[in-house]
Formats: sequence, C-alpha cells, structure tokens
Amino acid sequence: MLKIEHLGIAVKDLSKSNALFEKLFGAAPYKLEKVESEGVSTSFFMMGESKIELLEATNPDSPIAKFIEKKGEGIHHIAFEVKDIYIEMKRLQNEGFTLLSEHPKKGADNKLICFLHPKGTNGVLIELCQEIG
Repeated sequence: MLKIEHLGIAVKDLSKSNALFEKLFGAAPYKLEKVESEGVSTSFFMMGESKIELLEATNPDSPIAKFIEKKGEGIHHIAFEVKDIYIEMKRLQNEGFTLLSEHPKKGADNKLICFLHPKGTNGVLIELCQEIG
C-alpha cells in the first residue's frame, strides 16, 4: 500500500455537509460525483496530499444509507492507494482477509476500488483504490 488516499465520511445531506466542510477547510470541494452502482453522491476535498470524501446515499438500499441507519453520520472508511489492485487483492486474500467483492469496481474519482470486510480489520472498513489509466 502506497499511502492513505482518502477518508470517507457518511453524511445525511451532502449539500449541508459541503457547506460545513467548506467552512472547516476554507476551500470548496474539487469534485462532485454520483456513483450509481454504489448508490451514492460524493464530494472530495483536498487536504495536502490526502483527500476527504463525503458520501450521501441516493437510495435507501445503498451501503451508505444502511451505515447511517445503523451507526449515524461519521467516518465510513479509510482508503489506501495501491499500485496494482489485482495483485493487492490476491495478496490480502492469501493473508486471510475477506474481500467484499471478487473483482474491483469502478468507484468515484477515477478509481478502481475494492473493500475489505470490517470483521477482519478490527471493525474498520478498508478500501483499496487504484487510479484508472
């Protein structure tokens, strides 16, 4: 793993949260994006070399909606940048980690992504991400 790529924060209202984080960081998000396959709208803020991703559910069955229903708003995941997501997924499977998908998916911010099950990572949802292209 190369670095922490971003922290994902689940929010109920992306518009209100963007306004809050703009005040906090003194800067607007650099990107707004919907990821239909995951049922989320996202925004990204740059913080030095790392990013903060805000995630709002776009439907009641999305993972973010279920997370907020169960735990409320807050940190949802930590994403780590990897050089080759396929190699890293295989390595982590061989180390005994459980992947939440067999193959990487297209995620927000031009990334291929895969999540590790939090039961095997001390309750923390871990995302692997690799820049596409």
